[in-house]
Amino acid sequence: MSRWAQPISHIAKALEPDIDKTNETVEWEMAHVLEWLKQTYTEEEDSTMVDNVNRYSRGFWKGLFTCYDHYYIPRTNNDLEQFFRQTKACHRRITGLRNWNSYIIRNDEMIVLVSDALRQKHAIARLRTVSYEDYKERKAKWNKRLFGNVQRRRFNRDPDSYLQNLENQWDKEYVC
Repeated sequence: MSRWAQPISHIAKALEPDIDKTNETVEWEMAHVLEWLKQTYTEEEDSTMVDNVNRYSRGFWKGLFTCYDHYYIPRTNNDLEQFFRQTKACHRRITGLRNWNSYIIRNDEMIVLVSDALRQKHAIARLRTVSYEDYKERKAKWNKRLFGNVQRRRFNRDPDSYLQNLENQWDKEYVC
């Protein structure tokens, strides 16, 4: 078991964040550590550990290195859980509601990054660089996204009125 601690420490060192580490450099380091692991630990009792480390790292390979290029993505599961807890607490303070599913559906998944964006320097200057055409296009997508929720709420609030309105629209379009 003590022999197996060395590869784990090499992996931890390769994944440790640093100022000049990028997605590519960490991926390259990790690939070399895994190759070294295969070449060094060739005894029969090591095969289980080598296979386990390889399968585990390859299973997470696609998203394993994202946090090195994007500082706003939490690096560990613990950091991610704290981030969601803070975001949910903020939502509860704003809306008074415990469930945030409708909040996420209404505002898009990226809403969790808004509080961080508001704390960034020059956020207003960056927003001013967005053209009016781009804003109109995004606003149309936003309205299209919310349309189903709006219709569902109108129906739930007053089904008879909603259905009567649909019949009136139908009559205007197809009876004339």
